[in-house]
Amino acid sequence: MPGIRGNGAVTRSTLRQQIADALRDEVLAGRLQPGQEFTVKEIADQYGVSATPVREALVDLSAQGLLDADQHRGFRVHEYSVDDFRGMIEARSLVTDGMFHALTVGHMSHLQPDTPRIAATLAGVRRRGEEAQRAALAGEVTVLIGYDLRFWRELGSVFGNPYLTDFLHRLRVQTWVCVVQHLRRLPDLRGLLWSEHTDLVDALSRRDADAARAIVESYNTHSLSLVEGLTAGGMGKGPARRESPPPGADTLP
Repeated sequence: MPGIRGNGAVTRSTLRQQIADALRDEVLAGRLQPGQEFTVKEIADQYGVSATPVREALVDLSAQGLLDADQHRGFRVHEYSVDDFRGMIEARSLVTDGMFHALTVGHMSHLQPDTPRIAATLAGVRRRGEEAQRAALAGEVTVLIGYDLRFWRELGSVFGNPYLTDFLHRLRVQTWVCVVQHLRRLPDLRGLLWSEHTDLVDALSRRDADAARAIVESYNTHSLSLVEGLTAGGMGKGPARRESPPPGADTLP
């Protein structure tokens, strides 16, 4: 089946998760396009496994909002609209605003950036952000997606709430899935991908929640404008590319 490749590392003990991860990566890479349909049998044949773990993996991806299940036709890649993207941005902002507030207010001493645990975690997050930044500046969107997702997951883990971390991670995945189809239409992504990961960590390390919010708000605004432009009529209607964009302004997704 075009766009889906088997992986020799897939083992029976982890089939469900590995198949789900592999298909999610295909969607994130844009190799499985929005609206593309496939059946359990097609995936099972591709991987050379039984239908049961494949069906479980596809159901998992449906629950995450990446696939739509059709009782008679199998599954298809979910098609996100610009309105969906706006909703994701709003939900994501609500989560990050709460995170930034918790990290900077004085009465939550266990989450202060200068405590040993939080300082060490933020240092690790910053290193992940440096890798994401390099990929973004080079226009390497596939590499960026991997580091960006890890960056936000590790940043979310600072707060010790796995439900919050998982929710934010799901939003980040859905956001990437929503915009990657548009990014693949552009011949050169340098200067269009968010590369302010380290600035965000530095602001939080200073307990400067206002600066952190400004960075996130700026890139959310620009991201939405660019997606709206690409959706409305092609590459020429997004924000203009800049050789040296200001912090937070050259952003996707």
